Amino acid sequence: MEIQQEEHGKKGAFYIEEDGEWIAELTYVKSGDSEITIDHTEVDPKLRGENIGEDLVGAAAEYARENNLKVKATCPYAKKVLGEKPEFQDVLAK
Repeated sequence: MEIQQEEHGKKGAFYIEEDGEWIAELTYVKSGDSEITIDHTEVDPKLRGENIGEDLVGAAAEYARENNLKVKATCPYAKKVLGEKPEFQDVLAK
């Protein structure tokens, strides 16, 4: 499954689309010039257990690295993943 990205102004999303419908999504808001805030993560129940949520957080982390940004989260799921996974510590906002 391909994770895609779209961005409009200060808001953006990483998502997986199937038959024209988003079946998994992570949304974020640019909070300043050097930071994004993940505010929502949702995965269709049929995809649960496949680590799709973690993959979406990983896509956001990679985007942050490529754009020299830090990441924080108000979404409880993303906050947990970012805090627990060592591979995301370099982009985690302090």
